[in-house]
This record gives sequence, structure tokens and C-alpha cells, in this order.
Amino acid sequence: MERKNQTGLGNFLLLGFTEEPDLQPLLFGLCLSAYLVTGIGNLLVILAIISDSHLHMPMYFFLSNLSFAGICFTSTTVPKMLLNLQMQRKVITYEACLSQIFFFIAFGCLDNLLLTVMSYDRFMAICHPLYYTIIMNPRLCALMVLGSWCISVIGSLLETLTVLRLSFCTNMEIPHVYCDLPEVLKLSCSGTLINNIVVYFVTIILAVFPLSGILFSYSQIFSSILRISSAKGRYKAFSTCGSHLSVVSLFYGTGLGVYLSSAATSSSRTSLVASVMYTVLTPMLNPFIYSLRNQDMKGALGRLLSRVVPLSVGTIP
Repeated sequence: MERKNQTGLGNFLLLGFTEEPDLQPLLFGLCLSAYLVTGIGNLLVILAIISDSHLHMPMYFFLSNLSFAGICFTSTTVPKMLLNLQMQRKVITYEACLSQIFFFIAFGCLDNLLLTVMSYDRFMAICHPLYYTIIMNPRLCALMVLGSWCISVIGSLLETLTVLRLSFCTNMEIPHVYCDLPEVLKLSCSGTLINNIVVYFVTIILAVFPLSGILFSYSQIFSSILRISSAKGRYKAFSTCGSHLSVVSLFYGTGLGVYLSSAATSSSRTSLVASVMYTVLTPMLNPFIYSLRNQDMKGALGRLLSRVVPLSVGTIP
């Protein structure tokens, strides 16, 4: 079988939803709407946090970074998916495919690490409130976010750079709407043992360990809440971490759904739908979860919109 070498010659074909041509206009509309809602919703959250001095606290600093990561995460895959649906062009170059893999993994890992940092923030606020302002100082918060970015980039580089050593056959068709690393590895004509080892290593470091940290933090949080004597006090303590817990459940729930759908069925369509849901749904719902469940965010968004709307009305002649 003819091989394509690792110099970047040749293109991949993203098959996506080619089996359902009649549904593509509907899919385009749904994905475009979800992408716009994701971008606008997360951008409003970022602007509300920046513009409101009441939200200049560690939890909202982490939330603004999570919203930015959500915009970048969806922008890695959705624009290309929309272009393919609209223009019926399925080709993606080797270089563009590698870039997509890198940014998809980097921002996915960043989401994971930021959620872990936020769980630690809630752990300190509820379990050690007297030391919270001392430990969660601006310098530590900035270092935690910077560390999350650096670790995500390094982990993504490890997985992406190992693809450069692979050779690919004439069959360059990816049954997906974006360059999914496991699907790309399946197309390789050369051995992928090293790649699989790296993938498992990065998954353990950047997924299993952070999830373990989140579970430990919430086990301590729930234990502290249960020791509170009054029902009102328990409700107030739980409400401070309810939004974050909802986002964590959504993030890992959809991620687990993608994994189980891929493992339990040979149908590429089922796995494809689950992956699209994971890519689009989670970042889109995050701002709604935080704005609906958090009174401070509601107030900040209301004040932001009240300033924006009069300005836009005032520009009308």
C-alpha cells in the first residue's frame, strides 16, 4: 500500500455527516446557532467579571479563564465544521489537521485543569474560610492559571509531536467532523505503540489526576457542609459551589458519554454525534449555569447589559 511520509504531503478527508446530505442545512443552522451562543455567552461572562469590581475574586478570575478557554475550544473545530457543511469541502491539510489536534487537546486539558483549580478554590473557601484570603492571594491565583496553561500546552505538544513520526497510507479518510487524534492514529501505516503510550500517559496526568483532585475536594466539602448545624447554613455553603459542581458534572458526564459511545458501539454516527455534543454543548451551557445559579453573576450581567443597551440606542440617529 502506498505511503504518505511524515513531511506533511497529502490531505485528510473529514467525512463527518456526509451520509446525511438532507440534514446538513439543519445541522449547519444548529451548529452555527450553538457557536454564536457559546461565543456571546462566554464573552458576556468575561466582560461582566472584568467590569464589575465585586467579582474581582479568585472564583470569578478562574471562571473568566474557563469562559475564554471555552470560546477557544469551540473555535478550534466548529468553524471548520461549518465551512465543510456549507461549502461541501471535506479536505483538511496535514498541517491544519495537526494544528487542530494540538489546540483541541490543549484547550480540552485547560478546561480540565481550570475545573480542578476551581474545586480547590471552593475547598479552601468552605473547609478553611479563615485562611482563604491569605492562601488564595492574587499571586497564587495567577500562578495556578499560568501553570494550567503551561501544563496543557506541554501535554498537547507531547501528543501532537509524536504524530510527526508516523507515515500514512492512501486511505486518508477520517469519519469525523474534525481531526480526532484516535481516528488519525488508525490511519497510520507505521507503528503507533509510542503514540498510544504517550496518549495514556497524558490522559492519566491531565485527566485522571485532576478528576481525583476534584473528587477529593468535594468529598471534603460535603463532609464540612454536613457538619453545619443549621439548614440555612448548609444551603448557603452548598450554593457557593453548586454552579461549579454542575459544570464539572456536565464536563465529565459528556466526556464519559463520548468514551462509552465509542467503546460500546461500532457505529461511527453514534460516536460522531456524541463528540459533537461534547465539543459544542458543554462550553455553550457553562455561562448559563453560572449566570442562572449565581446571584452575583446575574447582577453583574444585568449591570453590564444596562450600560451596553443605552449606548447602542444612543448611536441610532
